[in-house]
Amino acid sequence: MTRTDGRWSVAKLALLLYPFAAAAVAINLFMLGLMGQAIGLPTLSPMLAIWLCLPLGLPAGWLAARWVRGLMDEADGVKHGSQGE
Repeated sequence: MTRTDGRWSVAKLALLLYPFAAAAVAINLFMLGLMGQAIGLPTLSPMLAIWLCLPLGLPAGWLAARWVRGLMDEADGVKHGSQGE
C-alpha cells in the first residue's frame, strides 16, 4: 500500500538511521571484545568491529526505525490494530 499522507515509512526511517545504528553496533562490539579479555577471549580489533557492524547494523537500524515510527504514530494519535506489523 502506498502512503500519500506524508508519513515516513519504516524503510525510509531505517535508511536514515542505519549509519547511527551501525556505529552503535561497532562501538558495542569493540567494547564487548575488550570485556571478553577478562575471561580469556582474544580482543576484537576496531577494524574487525567496523566490518562486523556493516551487516549487523541492518537489523539494528530496522528495529530503531520501527521504534521511531511507533513514537511518531503515538505522537500523531495513530492507532494500529496489531503489534506484529
